[in-house]
Amino acid sequence: MALSARLLVKTTTHADFNSRAFSRLQVASELSDADLVAAVVEMNDGLWDANLGGQVYKKRVALAGRGKRGGARTLVAFRRHDRCFFIYGFAKNQRSNITAQETQALKRLAHEFLGYSDEQLSDAVKHGALTEIEVQNR
Repeated sequence: MALSARLLVKTTTHADFNSRAFSRLQVASELSDADLVAAVVEMNDGLWDANLGGQVYKKRVALAGRGKRGGARTLVAFRRHDRCFFIYGFAKNQRSNITAQETQALKRLAHEFLGYSDEQLSDAVKHGALTEIEVQNR
């Protein structure tokens, strides 16, 4: 089973990273690390809701008692079996989608995050800019 949060570190393990802003959504919506892990496992299996280009993907994540339809929409910087950053999210009842300008900004952010070296990622985690969750690839 793979865990998710933000970055893939080795072939057998991968870590996901959450931005500080995404972490606030996670707390507010009661989105657990296990929910994110399940989302990364599905994405590694090719299951996502939309490929927005620039390695940005839309992925629905079920919330306890609400399922995927009533759950959170997450926007993820993703490189399959390598790195995964949950960079933005919103509840379906808060908004229906993101704007073209937001999509472009997320693509720039994805390019930056996916380009981080292991040292840069460690520094970002150390300083609280990112949260890391280890993922075991299956």
